[in-house]
Amino acid sequence: MASPVLDARTAAPADKAPPSSRRTRVRDVPEVRWAALSALAFLLALPLDLAGAPAWAWGPLYAVCYAAGGWDPGREGLRALREKSLDVDLLMVVAALGAAAIGQYLDGGLLIVIFAVSGALEALATRRTADSVRGLLDLAPARAVRLTGAGAEEPVDVAELRIGDTVLVRPGERLPADGTVLDGASDVDQASITGESLPAAKTPGSDVYAGTLNGTGALRVRVDKDAGDSVIARIVALVEEASATKAPTQLFIEKIEQRYSVGVVVATLALFTIPLALGGDFTTVLLRAMTFMIVASPCAVVLATMPPLLSAIATAGRHGVLVKSAVVMERLGAVDKVALDKTGTLTEGAPRVTGVDGAPEALALAAAAELPSEHPLGRAVVAAARARGLRIPEASDFGSVPGDGVRATVEGHEVRVRRAGGAHTDTAVEVVVDGTRVAVLTLADRLRDGAPEAVASLTRLTGAPVALLTGDNAGAAARVAERTGITDVRSGLLPEDKVAAVREWERAGARVLVVGDGVNDAPALAAAHSGIAMGRAGSDLALETADAVVVRDELATVPAVVALSRRARRLVIQNLVIAGTCIGALVIWDLAGHLPLPLGVAGHEGSTVLVGLNGLRLLRDAAWRKAAAGK
Repeated sequence: MASPVLDARTAAPADKAPPSSRRTRVRDVPEVRWAALSALAFLLALPLDLAGAPAWAWGPLYAVCYAAGGWDPGREGLRALREKSLDVDLLMVVAALGAAAIGQYLDGGLLIVIFAVSGALEALATRRTADSVRGLLDLAPARAVRLTGAGAEEPVDVAELRIGDTVLVRPGERLPADGTVLDGASDVDQASITGESLPAAKTPGSDVYAGTLNGTGALRVRVDKDAGDSVIARIVALVEEASATKAPTQLFIEKIEQRYSVGVVVATLALFTIPLALGGDFTTVLLRAMTFMIVASPCAVVLATMPPLLSAIATAGRHGVLVKSAVVMERLGAVDKVALDKTGTLTEGAPRVTGVDGAPEALALAAAAELPSEHPLGRAVVAAARARGLRIPEASDFGSVPGDGVRATVEGHEVRVRRAGGAHTDTAVEVVVDGTRVAVLTLADRLRDGAPEAVASLTRLTGAPVALLTGDNAGAAARVAERTGITDVRSGLLPEDKVAAVREWERAGARVLVVGDGVNDAPALAAAHSGIAMGRAGSDLALETADAVVVRDELATVPAVVALSRRARRLVIQNLVIAGTCIGALVIWDLAGHLPLPLGVAGHEGSTVLVGLNGLRLLRDAAWRKAAAGK
């Protein structure tokens, strides 16, 4: 009786459920819609207000701005108040309404817009991360072909597979479960799990993972784990757990919002009720209390914090780094330990021919034999021949043996391209013509431009050695580490191992930045203090889980954005000192003497403008150049 594995080599692939589109659209997030309406109304009202147009022209627009942007933080603030907690959201709404009550509609509107946009970005980021976590499950097929005891094929849902079942995986299909190969040979692309740049050869006895992509051979696999216990399922669980347990992210000023908010409210009420109880004039007492609330409100403090961070975000964006929020920009500057992935992060993630040892025409013959192949090594050989301008002759009788290379007839000669034996620093394949080896081609996953310099810069910035976390084998990891100057190398890691390493460092007090690109990096990106994803080849899950994205995969921008964040943090501290000094002086004046309301408003707004302009310094290109230079 024929083996089902051998029969499967010519069988059609089993039907697979198409991946579903689960990505939340921007317009589907209510917070985004309300924030957009608030910002639009503010931008329409602003020029009319500044140009001196009548109040009926800009007043309704400000009203829309306040209502659209203020209802959500106001609702959250009232909810917190019912739980006997007073937060800055409610205080901001009250301050904005107070500013409007004394005619400062522009200032109040600006506060409302800032809070609404910040909340919308946070809501969108949360939704997108959840989408990507759910979408990760699409990597595993919904159906599998189970083999019965008599060798018959039985299509079943993956959820119906049980430990001990035997499944048939045809060429080009994804593995339905974690298991062990019983029969067959193939190359399996398991970069989504281990991050290896090349497909792994699988023969009887090899471990395989659900969601990985089978190559040209057929495999008969014994199921070793239930669907809920597979590596891909554990990645989903790790990302969700890390996202849920990660410490709440707050800006520096928000860490003291509770006490400050309570203090301002209590002081304002005291300034109103005590003098009134002692027989003070109602109008005079109310005006003084209102003046105090205006000068003591954290408007200047909030604006002292946001402009440097938003300016840094804009500057980083112009130079290819998407930082997702002001909170992220602040956190990046606090990191003191960096861990880098290897494949797709330190390296380009695809092999290239780096040397030809033998007859020059051997590369053209090898390219002819490899032209029909879809293996990454074969594509690299063809690309190298074309890059050198070689003529690639026609080939016939193409054949591929998983784990052993390809063969073809080229201009009447039998040409084989297969892995070379012996010790080689990088991956090596030999070109055999009519039974005689004529050349050895050396291939390697090329380092990204500036990788050693980026590693050195990150080491200087953090004062701690950079670590390498990779699922690839020890030899490949050691070669990349040697080229980049990394001494702390951890190889052969599964996603949970990377998370364990991050948590080990953080238990020791480190604030860890993880840089990666793959599905297997997502749990570590979520668990770390900060995470940066490489954008071009990055998986959807990594891009959404990370706090920032290097859009053009320029590794040198990673230390630059960390340095820029540190400059932004220094400016925030400067601005807080300026704002705090101004607020303190105005409050003392109001408490110890008589501060006229117009003068209080002028002093308050003057400090706001001053700290705002100071923060905008980071918009200049010179700020990025200094950050790139590590200054």
